[in-house]
Amino acid sequence: MKKLVLLIACIMGVSASAQNVLSPELLWKLGRVTVIGISKDGKSVVYKVATPSVEENKSNSKFYTIPINGGTATEVKDTKDLVADKNLSADGKYLLSSQEVKIDKVLGKDIYPNLDKSNVQVYNGLDYRHWDTWSDGSHNHVFYAENIEKATPIDIMPNEAFDSPQKPFGGDEDFIWSPDSKSIIYVCKKKSGTAYAISTNTDLYEYNIETKTTKNLTETNLGYDTNPVFSPTGNLTWLQMKRDGYEADKNDIIVRFKGMDMNLTANWDGSVENFMWSPDGKKVYFTAAVDGTKQLFEVNFPGVTRIAVTVRQVTSGDFDVADVYGFSEDNVIVTRTDMNHAAEIYSYNLKKKTWLQLTKINDETYSKLSLPKYERRYVTTTDGKKMLVWVILPPNFDATKKYPTLLYCQGGPQSPLTQSYSFRWNFSLMASQGYVIVAPNRRGMHGHGIAWNEQISGDWGGQVMDDYLSAIDDVAKESYVDKARLGAVGASYGGYSVFYLAGIHNNRFKTFISHCGVFNLESMYGTTEEVFFDNWDHGGAYWDKNEVAQKTYSKFNPINFVDKWNTPILVIQGGKDYRVPIGQGQEAFQAAQLRGIKSRFLYFPEENHWVLKPQNAMVWQTEFYKWLKETL
Repeated sequence: MKKLVLLIACIMGVSASAQNVLSPELLWKLGRVTVIGISKDGKSVVYKVATPSVEENKSNSKFYTIPINGGTATEVKDTKDLVADKNLSADGKYLLSSQEVKIDKVLGKDIYPNLDKSNVQVYNGLDYRHWDTWSDGSHNHVFYAENIEKATPIDIMPNEAFDSPQKPFGGDEDFIWSPDSKSIIYVCKKKSGTAYAISTNTDLYEYNIETKTTKNLTETNLGYDTNPVFSPTGNLTWLQMKRDGYEADKNDIIVRFKGMDMNLTANWDGSVENFMWSPDGKKVYFTAAVDGTKQLFEVNFPGVTRIAVTVRQVTSGDFDVADVYGFSEDNVIVTRTDMNHAAEIYSYNLKKKTWLQLTKINDETYSKLSLPKYERRYVTTTDGKKMLVWVILPPNFDATKKYPTLLYCQGGPQSPLTQSYSFRWNFSLMASQGYVIVAPNRRGMHGHGIAWNEQISGDWGGQVMDDYLSAIDDVAKESYVDKARLGAVGASYGGYSVFYLAGIHNNRFKTFISHCGVFNLESMYGTTEEVFFDNWDHGGAYWDKNEVAQKTYSKFNPINFVDKWNTPILVIQGGKDYRVPIGQGQEAFQAAQLRGIKSRFLYFPEENHWVLKPQNAMVWQTEFYKWLKETL
């Protein structure tokens, strides 16, 4: 471990303390805040701080409470009795939970009990693996039990080969009690095999604990129905996307009121991320991307009145309001980030429009650092639109000097590029190593209207590539940019962007880094697990004859431009990445090697689409900056 730390210090030139800037070591010592909830008495916020330990290769967590109006935090050993349990029915009789249940016979020993030492898996349809896990025939099911010790849980989905919570990321937000404690609402995509892999049609189901019957509450909607909650006045509310197969569709707030579904955000040109009702049930507060940030919004609930539904932006500034957790009188409790600061808990006064920072987990660390400066820049695109570009300048920036500059290519592809704080693609860390970062809000990003977001579908290598080049070309006009030392970096769709730019950049860039990037659209279609994504964004399969598919798999496939590659490239790949499977990275590295291009393959056998283990993350950071030092 000491050797690894020494190596990083050597690569950075001097130690972090001497530099007085953010380093990988410091980044992986920052506390990571997670809100548990508002205390039952409404007087404090209960939260967790997870601190990574590179030496132990894990994170250690502590729990705290802090007064909701500010004050001193108190460490607590157990949060169970501090926060109301959403999984406890209102009448106090029952508890909800979830667990895996073995349903399908997949393993060889399941099918052939006499061959119990066999090591084989048998599948009759797709969805045989998802995200980073192969299916063994087990499914997540929701259970309820009497609220007494050793009560036997009852499966509300007996013998169903479906998942609730949804895999891979669903949690207990996927199931709730009805206010009368008589039924359970849960999220489920009741499809299996190949049908599951090509659809996004989750629904809300209601299970009646008396009759043991289930009904579909959202059968007419063909896209995602998620995040069910009940309003303070008992109205079922959830998030809804309309179109099947489109995972980045506009996300709206739906309220079922007197048997009628009301779309509160239908006429608002944005997409909701998460929401919470005001305590009086008159408004819904939600977060959403807008102009390169995430902000807090409110929408009124008209009920049976004729009052118009109005969406209003509540907060503004160059920061992200990451999530909403609760209310206290005129204050709303949220987490907030910006490009230089990890999440902290804040209270925002809705009447006074003032902020109060409740937690200051990392303030002492930041106070000792010279931090980068980020600027807004609006660039005119090739089709005459104004595009926001974040420009992040190194600490102690000197405009008379020339700096190597990195074009950052965001993943998604339909994801916002805002004032978030990443522990891998960290703009503050990149700039602190002496690089200018150019981060364009190119086509496909939330926060600039639905049309801007949707324009990337079916056009992966089209206007969006012009957007990238417009951004870097515009910033490169600045005297402080060393035009001979430009690089492009990115992950996922950003990794695809790097592979594609490598074939069309006309010698703009001196180096490339692609993490888990899509390299070959045809083999990607044949191995990725969520086929609905490729169907939507590429117009279908590579054998389809429609215009979009034919253009995508020929004109927008990076493999068709490898003959023009002439620039060093670092290829990074996770072995358990089934979204962008390992073959994508292997093919790209092999192509670069066989063309005689300086290249390196950084392979993480136990990581998925991300890099989660602290020591692996430190190696990632080390290799990232080592490559830039070698090639830029």
